[in-house]
Amino acid sequence: MESVFIVSSSQQAADLLSGLLGTAGYRQTAYAKSGAEARRMLIDNDFGLILVNTPLTDEFGHELAISVSQMTTAGVMLLVKNENADEVSARVEDYGVLVVAKPVIRPLFFQALKLVSAARNRIVGLQSENVRLQSKIEEIRLVDRAKCALIQYLNMTEPQAHRYIEKQAMDMRTTRREIAQNILKTYEV
Repeated sequence: MESVFIVSSSQQAADLLSGLLGTAGYRQTAYAKSGAEARRMLIDNDFGLILVNTPLTDEFGHELAISVSQMTTAGVMLLVKNENADEVSARVEDYGVLVVAKPVIRPLFFQALKLVSAARNRIVGLQSENVRLQSKIEEIRLVDRAKCALIQYLNMTEPQAHRYIEKQAMDMRTTRREIAQNILKTYEV
């Protein structure tokens, strides 16, 4: 399962959360007592789930949750006293932070864990799809530049240049990207 980062000023609450997470199949890998300590640890580590038990010693905790949700793909859950839950939820829900009211009710907590995990999986999937599409766009741009070079230097038409790149890729059993790069190396100095 994914690694979990618990941020809580109370060691007793952190132990309780760790126990709940253990029964859900999560493994805790890190613990911090303050927002500043958590930010330092997040520089070097990547977590799948981040639990912030408010209030922290140096801040309330919603600022940390917002910044973490913006700079990582981790699922972020904020534990807030019941009387403050609606107000805090209104502040953080646009950033994808899930607020759970304290005292924590076990079935509700496990349901919230599943929601955060599902949202995180969706974000990670969309992020990998985005990377794949960016690579594809880059390849199309490269091939188009190579076509322009063939049109300019060899007086080919656009369909002829396209056919040439496709045929070279098939004949040489390589990608269109590699053929385009070789064309650009030849004609662009």
